[in-house]
Amino acid sequence: MALVWASCLWVLASAAVALLPMRYQYVPGVMLLVAAPILILWIGVGYSWLAAALALFAFVSMFRNPLRYFLARARGQHPEIPK
Repeated sequence: MALVWASCLWVLASAAVALLPMRYQYVPGVMLLVAAPILILWIGVGYSWLAAALALFAFVSMFRNPLRYFLARARGQHPEIPK
């Protein structure tokens, strides 16, 4: 049951962060970005790999731009940060 509540709180927190102006999204967004894989693994262990795969798909869909940014940084590129 704790897993369901943690997942719901993560979704609500990500929706609240999305409503913030861009300059205030960075710190809470990175915290959500770091917490998501842990939560997805927890979902996989608690329910099934299919539920974890669906959660991973939703996560990548929601965080596609930050993930692109971090991937570009890992490749040595210097992408522009939105204002």
